[in-house]
Amino acid sequence: MMQENLPLELLVCPQNHLQLRSAEAPLVEQLNRAIVAGRVSNAARRSVEKPIDGGLIREDGQLLYPIVDQIPIVLADEAIAINSSVFPGPDK
Repeated sequence: MMQENLPLELLVCPQNHLQLRSAEAPLVEQLNRAIVAGRVSNAARRSVEKPIDGGLIREDGQLLYPIVDQIPIVLADEAIAINSSVFPGPDK
């Protein structure tokens, strides 16, 4: 979970400036299961090895920026694609 005093509307995707919203718990749990199974890579094509605390999803539902140790990591290389091969049900 992210610090509550940081207004979410101030955070935007660094790639296209679309708004970000909090990922729902079921999606984060599903992503963490995929991370533990070794099936998740970020935009830099590095394997994501540590489960995340939460995430911020881009308005179009295509990318998730991880929250690690309660800090949102809103860097283009750290984005995780939300796709049907890892996530059969998109978080919309």
